[in-house]
Amino acid sequence: MDPADKSPTIVVEDTAESLDELSEYLDVLSSSARLRIVKFLEKKPRDARAISNEIETSYENTKKHLDKLMSIGVIKKEAGLGSPTSKGIHPVWQYSLIPGGLESIIRNLGLFSNTRVQIIGGEISRRLAEVKNTLSQEVLGNVPAAIVLGGRDDGKIFLFRTDSLRVGRIDPERPADATGDSDVELSSTYTAVTRISRPHGKFLLKKGGWFYEDSGSTGGTVLNNARVEKNVPTAVHDGDLLELAKGAGSARLLLIIPQVP
Repeated sequence: MDPADKSPTIVVEDTAESLDELSEYLDVLSSSARLRIVKFLEKKPRDARAISNEIETSYENTKKHLDKLMSIGVIKKEAGLGSPTSKGIHPVWQYSLIPGGLESIIRNLGLFSNTRVQIIGGEISRRLAEVKNTLSQEVLGNVPAAIVLGGRDDGKIFLFRTDSLRVGRIDPERPADATGDSDVELSSTYTAVTRISRPHGKFLLKKGGWFYEDSGSTGGTVLNNARVEKNVPTAVHDGDLLELAKGAGSARLLLIIPQVP
């Protein structure tokens, strides 16, 4: 690790019970087929046959994948109605994402992998990186993202779909269509964060990667425990922790920035 890196570090001993739980969690998410199932269920519930056709594997294997995903609380199954047939409509088991399930996966992997996890014994660390990369490819499409940590928006994910994104607290006085789809707009409870109409800061894609610029906010911005100079673009990287202001009403963003091939 770079000695100048001031980002937070989590140390997990290989004898810790939590390490076994993390290993089991990674076992479930290590399959790209299971992550494709999660992606497929984003919009609406599906039955096992439809899921099997989508991921192009047998019905039996699909059921095994679904059982694994249910075991970590990502999806659920409930009775629903199947597609009409010549014999009528029959009840089927339909699978759907638990509200916040996908966000929970990304948040958990982000906290373990992106906040510079140091695990004694490199195997878990390697598997974390592999699962995170698969998640980025299969679910996020290798799009950078910011995950909110703490407060009302805890676990909320903002995808970086444009080259410039404003960051700030919601402004009720602005028209509903005045905020871009890709802006990082936080709820009104983050009172220490500047309103997005005069943004706290902004993310910018420039030659060489992504940058964050504090737009002269009152509360300031801290990147990995170091205060960011205002109105000066500062490079950000995968795993960085960005704090908008400090104390009550502040907000923390964990950054996921895939490496460009």
